[in-house]
Amino acid sequence: MKIKHANYVLTVLREGSFTIAAKKLFVSQPSLSQTIKQIEANLGAPIFDRSSEKLQLTYAGQKYVEAMQQVMIINTNLINEIEGLREETRGRMRLGISMQRGMSLLPQVIPEFIAKYPYVEIKLEEHGSDTLERLVMEGVCDIALVTTNPKVNNLEYILIENEKLVLMAANTTKIAENHHEGTEIDLIEAKNEKFISLRAGHSVRVVQDRLFAIHHMDPKILLETNSLEAAKHIASRANAVMICPYVYIANSTTLLSLTKCFPIRSHGYERHFYLCYRKGLYFAKFMEDFLEIVKSKL
Repeated sequence: MKIKHANYVLTVLREGSFTIAAKKLFVSQPSLSQTIKQIEANLGAPIFDRSSEKLQLTYAGQKYVEAMQQVMIINTNLINEIEGLREETRGRMRLGISMQRGMSLLPQVIPEFIAKYPYVEIKLEEHGSDTLERLVMEGVCDIALVTTNPKVNNLEYILIENEKLVLMAANTTKIAENHHEGTEIDLIEAKNEKFISLRAGHSVRVVQDRLFAIHHMDPKILLETNSLEAAKHIASRANAVMICPYVYIANSTTLLSLTKCFPIRSHGYERHFYLCYRKGLYFAKFMEDFLEIVKSKL
């Protein structure tokens, strides 16, 4: 079992396409396909079920991926433990964070971290929290800063900050005209409003879909986007609403002037800011210090 081969298989699985995976891996598509066939020949069974429209793992493929994830964790532990013998002044930290959180937090954290650890290489993955949890499970990220409700048994979660979920409504919406800023509401009161929504893969979208289901709501979705920053500013100017953690609104004087925010009553879903990592991962000293720097900035 080679780490490089495991990375090829995981990339194909993650991208759902040999063509896209080849571009991500900077190899040709025929070369990638040939490598996967060699892996399958060595394994003695197909890894991918190519008969369905969506590329899926066979049972043998699932077992291969599970084993390789363990091998990659062992390999990461070995690298970090060796660096530990060198007083952990050098190493690699594969960090996951959402683009929105990264924009506000990393400019404060990274300069202080690299001043203390100039020889620690940082590899950054920017995705929604649900995707980041999966990347930590797959061994693509060592640690990730996620906004979520801890739910993956094989991950450890360290609470960093509590978050308050609100409905942000443009001042021109009916719900904003009928309620004072900060009034706690039932989401059903916004059933006739137009929503701006994040796409699937973001933890905010998970919360939103769950709330819609609880209240049997099927509101008009004006727009879906992967950018929380874009979503906020579109909602504030397009007579629309969106579900959003208040932390992403509180420091914007522009948004606060164009919108009202209403805490959502009994939403039954706690979303908080965590650092997560796979159980069994060797937590290097520079990772501990990174966590402390993050906490100091919030």
